[in-house]
Parts: sequence; structure tokens; C-alpha cells
Amino acid sequence: SVVALLILVAAVGSGVALALALLPRAPVKRFCTAPNNQTGFLCDDRVTCVPASWVCDNVSNCRNGEDEQEQLCGDLPLSLPGYLVFHCSNPESWVFADQRCNGINDCGDCSDETGSLAACPPCGREWWSCSPVHYEFCSCIPRSLCRDGTQHCLGWSDEFVC
Repeated sequence: SVVALLILVAAVGSGVALALALLPRAPVKRFCTAPNNQTGFLCDDRVTCVPASWVCDNVSNCRNGEDEQEQLCGDLPLSLPGYLVFHCSNPESWVFADQRCNGINDCGDCSDETGSLAACPPCGREWWSCSPVHYEFCSCIPRSLCRDGTQHCLGWSDEFVC
């Protein structure tokens, strides 16, 4: 009878463990703020916050490689959580959310830097506001390009005023 009781306890314990394993797990919240106030992806260690554009770049930035998993990277951008994606004004184009308002024309039409979709703040202290000649920038250029002998702004304000 003791053996039967031990078998019964083991069976019940196995059943409870199996039931717990089959319960749906709460979804992991992965949104975080990476360095420089960038949108990020939270790794399994709940400490490491990877900038959005480092996700699905074929480099494991999380200890367990969760930023490169097939489930996340299999069908870009559809397989990514919405907070990691910025949709450009061209419906066929998108960039990672941390590329919005970074001063660079990542969309190719400046929709990630100007306009209501991007909702970017005005140029910061490290930038000069102008109408640039080069399409790499949209409405601001890095101050490091001021007075460098090369025209970056229409009207040359980057060489004479900046």
C-alpha cells in the first residue's frame, strides 16, 4: 500500500507539472528605451536593451540570441512588433523606429525626419536648421559640417551664418 501511495503521488505530481507546462505564458513585454532615448528591444535577461535597428541584423546582441530569432525576423517588417517599425510615407518602405528623427534621411523621402508622420522635434543644439542641398539630410545638418568649405544648405547658411 505504501508503494501504491508513492506511485499515486508521483502520478499526481507529474500531472500537475504537465498542466503547468501547458498553461499559456503571459507575453513578454519587450519594449524598452535604449541609449540616447532610442526605441529598443528588451532581451530575456530583462536588463539589456538593444536599439531597434540592431534587431534582425544577423548579429546576436542578446545573450540568448532572441533578437535574431526566426519568429521575430522571419518576415520583416510584418514579424516585428509594431513599436520597432516606422512606416515611411511610401507604403512599400519602412525603417526601424530608432531611425526616425535621427537626422538622416533613412526613408529616402525625408518622411522619417519631417512631417506629421515623424513628429520630430526641431533641430537640437548639435544641428543647424536649413534647406540642405544633399539629400542625405532633410532639414538639419550636423553642426560639424558648418564652415567646412562645402555647401550643404541652399543659400550657403552653413558656411556664412552657422
